[in-house]
Amino acid sequence: MMLRAAETIVRTDPGRQRSGNEDATFAHAPVFALADGMGGAQAGEVASAIVAQTFERGLPAEGTAEERLAEAVQQANREIHERQLVEHEHAGMGTTVTAAYLDQDSVAIANVGDSRGYLFRDGELKRLTNDHSLVQELVTKGEITDDEALEHPQRSIITRALGPEPIVEVDTWSYPLRPGDVVMLCSDGLTDMIHERQVQQALAESTSLSAAADRLIDEANAAGGRDNITVVMFRAEQGDPASSVDQPTSAYEVSFDEPAFPDDIRPAALPVTPAPSLRAPLARRQGWKPKVPKGMTQSGTQQRHFGRLGKAVAGTVALLAVVFIVGGGGYLATRQLYFLGTNGQGTIVVYRGLPYVLPGGIPMYETFYVSGVPASTIPADRRGNILNHAVRDQGSAIKLVNQLELGQITR
Repeated sequence: MMLRAAETIVRTDPGRQRSGNEDATFAHAPVFALADGMGGAQAGEVASAIVAQTFERGLPAEGTAEERLAEAVQQANREIHERQLVEHEHAGMGTTVTAAYLDQDSVAIANVGDSRGYLFRDGELKRLTNDHSLVQELVTKGEITDDEALEHPQRSIITRALGPEPIVEVDTWSYPLRPGDVVMLCSDGLTDMIHERQVQQALAESTSLSAAADRLIDEANAAGGRDNITVVMFRAEQGDPASSVDQPTSAYEVSFDEPAFPDDIRPAALPVTPAPSLRAPLARRQGWKPKVPKGMTQSGTQQRHFGRLGKAVAGTVALLAVVFIVGGGGYLATRQLYFLGTNGQGTIVVYRGLPYVLPGGIPMYETFYVSGVPASTIPADRRGNILNHAVRDQGSAIKLVNQLELGQITR
């Protein structure tokens, strides 16, 4: 049996609380992709646009559908990573991506981050992807419910994205399709606002995919519209894929009860083999707010702890770094070093760089993350060891600030 995408719908809306739109899509059968950018003004939208443009250039010619999708994602990741390293205005940018490939009688899915893929069949909705997010880790561990995840204060924190590292781990699956199945990709601007039961109901009650997409965006906005909302949908029907009536639909804006399903469409085990690099939690446009539970590894997050350097060692490192910077080429090296301090309001801050100021008042550091934890809340006997400007790797700085934000350092 050969399937084709007989109906393709793309809807994107900035929501009610954002002036711009950092979501991007590419929809041209048999390939569909959605990216949700992060990194603030003119950064997240650049990262997501790179994803859309990568898919627009086409998939690699060789490999399975899953392999071709994954390689396209890796290509986009490399470009985003390289650009955010050399373009200061785009530093720290990243994006999620969820992509689908309609392959004769099945759909291949590739996913990084917390944008989602769904299958709607016979009135029931099935999630096809696993979120790479803090709240999904908590749900998986049974610490919170799906309903609690919708209102969790850390629901925007993701643990994997394109951009931060030169290599990203891409999850892929394939699912058999039937005529009449609907595949939907969406950004978290939808699923953070409305429950999956509402998504299922909208699809079941709407007379067309266009009407369903409009209804979903309206309901997400009615619930608050805190983020950009994007939906990509297609309906699988029997026929020759080459005869598909779909036209290229690129919609990226650069300003702008778990139902029971047959075993044959359950996701395969989530890959846990990490890429050979650090993975730090990322958050969306409000800024990075890491809260990674101790020992979390299932979504690919690994933190290698190198320990803190003593003051003498830190001084030596700083001196060498100054010489290296002056000699040229050392700036990127300092971006791998972090330390904790406070700002003018007495709030704990993670700084990237070295805790020194060069002659002329030029700081060797920049603000990486403002925690919101007042330094005064740290026990006096612990304060000196935490706020001593000890140089750390990113993983240990993240771990320490996580403990502070979660109230785990009380004595």
